[in-house]
Amino acid sequence: MKLWGGRFEKGPSEVFERFSGSLSFDRRLLEADVRGSQAWARALERVGILTAEERAALVEALAEIAETPIGDAADEDVHTWVIRQLKERVGALADKIHTGRSRNEQVSVDERLWLREEIDAARGRLLDLMEALLALARRDPDAVVPGYTHLRRAQAVLWPHYLLAYFEMFARDHERLREARRRTNTLPLGSGALAGSGFPFDRQALAEELGFEDLTRNSMDAAADRDFVLDFLYAAAVTMLHLSRLAEDWILYSSEEFGWLELADEVTSGSSLMPQKKNPDSLELIRGKCGRVFGAFSALLMTMKGLPLTYNRDMQEDKEPLFEAADQLQASLEMARVVVESVKLRPERPAAAVAESWVVATDLAEALARAGTPFHQAHQLVGKLVLESLRLGKQPADWTPEELRAFAPEFTPEMARLLAPGEGLKTREIPGGTGPEAVARALAEAAERLARMRA
Repeated sequence: MKLWGGRFEKGPSEVFERFSGSLSFDRRLLEADVRGSQAWARALERVGILTAEERAALVEALAEIAETPIGDAADEDVHTWVIRQLKERVGALADKIHTGRSRNEQVSVDERLWLREEIDAARGRLLDLMEALLALARRDPDAVVPGYTHLRRAQAVLWPHYLLAYFEMFARDHERLREARRRTNTLPLGSGALAGSGFPFDRQALAEELGFEDLTRNSMDAAADRDFVLDFLYAAAVTMLHLSRLAEDWILYSSEEFGWLELADEVTSGSSLMPQKKNPDSLELIRGKCGRVFGAFSALLMTMKGLPLTYNRDMQEDKEPLFEAADQLQASLEMARVVVESVKLRPERPAAAVAESWVVATDLAEALARAGTPFHQAHQLVGKLVLESLRLGKQPADWTPEELRAFAPEFTPEMARLLAPGEGLKTREIPGGTGPEAVARALAEAAERLARMRA
């Protein structure tokens, strides 16, 4: 059956039917479609289109439909399938359910109801991941690791400080998803096809019944709008970007060349040929799925960029990118949490990397600056010290206070303590820094923020 057709002498061709059908993917909107239609039946009763008995019959039949498998039905879309099922149950009464309502606004409200729940689920998974990061940080609170720029050892940082960097990224992702939910949570019902409904529906009552916080303010905008989907796709893409960066870090850090991390057997796989292999497949898949979410965002941007107001059938193409991105985001967040919960740090390996490199160079240069040497000169002086150490094959710990002073009189004996990376960390107690006390405070504050996000 069709929700239209009186103006046509012929039905659509079989090719057009196949080309334009969307039931294969929009079937996942069934529950949302039923919810919206039940609310619409109550709205129709309030404006006198339905009697109380008719409304009750429709609401009850729709509840049954929500529990009915769609199977291999050949209907045009989920909305058509619901109407056909409704007609089989209540007969001609089903024809009244679409009074004053356009499929344009129906699709929009269905997507908003569905997406609202997806965003809530994603935000919950983000919080679980952030909690796992904090638990991992507490396991090795004093571990020192190299921080990198250009993938070269740069400065020493505490392991919890490194993990808190990802905590902050995911906190921003949580905030972006919250904003995307707020924009999604706006009721379009009552907008009609584009000009507003011709019936005096109480849109505020509809919004309250369906849990929407606000009403759309312009019927043309409501018919043309997929910004809320783009908002979610953007938030999902940035979240996946952060997951991908974490995955890339840990793929490197768990490799034999780094050897910092041990990935659990449960999140790795072997080789069909090479018996010794333990591959970081879980992290590689997270990194790979990032491209699918980026693609979904780009696809819908391209679809929407040239559409004239208001609704165009192109907008049907929003659903597959939306569903694809939501599925990949949820799965990747869950996988990342399992990896974080099971990974083990080998603190002696990054500690050795710190000790053998010159990550203390900045600490020395800053100590010289604090003692009165202009920083540019201090920078040059420490650079020469590093160069001499490389020539002699000396590590920072090999220099004695006397040798430092002999190398350059600007070095005082007490500066030699900064050749131990842990001492340099203590100079970085500024808020947001990697000093031990600053990091301890940051961990406590992160836990408090996480608790507030869960509230």
